[in-house]
Amino acid sequence: MTALHPQTDAVLKTEYQKSVASYWNNNPNDDRVNTKLGEVDGLYHHHYGIGEPDLSVLEGPEETRQERLVKELHRLETAQADLLLDQLGDVRPGDALMDGGSGRGGTSFMANQRFGCRMDGVTISEYQVGFANDQARERGVADKVQFHFKNMLDTGFETGCKRGIWTNETTMYVDLFELFAEFSRLLEPGGRYVCITGCSNDVFGARSASVSWIDAHYGCNIHPRSEYFKALAANNLVPVAVTDLTPDTIPYWELRTHSELATGVEKPFLTSYKGELPVPDDHRR
Repeated sequence: MTALHPQTDAVLKTEYQKSVASYWNNNPNDDRVNTKLGEVDGLYHHHYGIGEPDLSVLEGPEETRQERLVKELHRLETAQADLLLDQLGDVRPGDALMDGGSGRGGTSFMANQRFGCRMDGVTISEYQVGFANDQARERGVADKVQFHFKNMLDTGFETGCKRGIWTNETTMYVDLFELFAEFSRLLEPGGRYVCITGCSNDVFGARSASVSWIDAHYGCNIHPRSEYFKALAANNLVPVAVTDLTPDTIPYWELRTHSELATGVEKPFLTSYKGELPVPDDHRR
């Protein structure tokens, strides 16, 4: 059991937030896929991958097949993080960026390495804060890359202090209107927010069984696409580009079905991405 910080109640303001934090504090190795892939080069991600996989990893000696799969899945996840950083625009060494829901800090280290900027990662998991700050010290960047036990809905950072902010598959755990109000406050004039997420498609009407399956797996609440635009507009954030990454991530999820690290959530992701809507047997009741 991880001991909670005395200021926990000031950061975790709802029972749901406490339950999410508790999961990550007390089950640090339950997401084995994240830790095993992170061990490849010390960049620990908590998101999907994109790009064309090298399918030759499925061939060759059986005894090293899983090792090759891990390295290839990690390469695709790092490619997704690189794509996110590409969207931040002109970031200078004197700028400050924030990672909302920073996990174990993988993308924050990539941003610091690319831009030389200051990085602040925020997460409601004290375990993740400790893990990521240990990584920063081991990498010798603790003076510029820091992780904080903070709620991204109410960070306490100064108004207008961030050149850029991103969230990578973390917005499904929060109210979008509250989140974008805080980001709008934190961004300096002309600053940029980049969001990579999964969302349900309003065109198809009610949320699908696959989306409900994914929500149940991660304990989250996937928002419809329209909710993002409403919340952005309500907080004076103007979209400059919207990119559908669906076709770019399908190969990642297909490759992951071959890994011993597959968790079962690969099926609803692929079903929803491919526009098929069968109801899984364990969700018919």
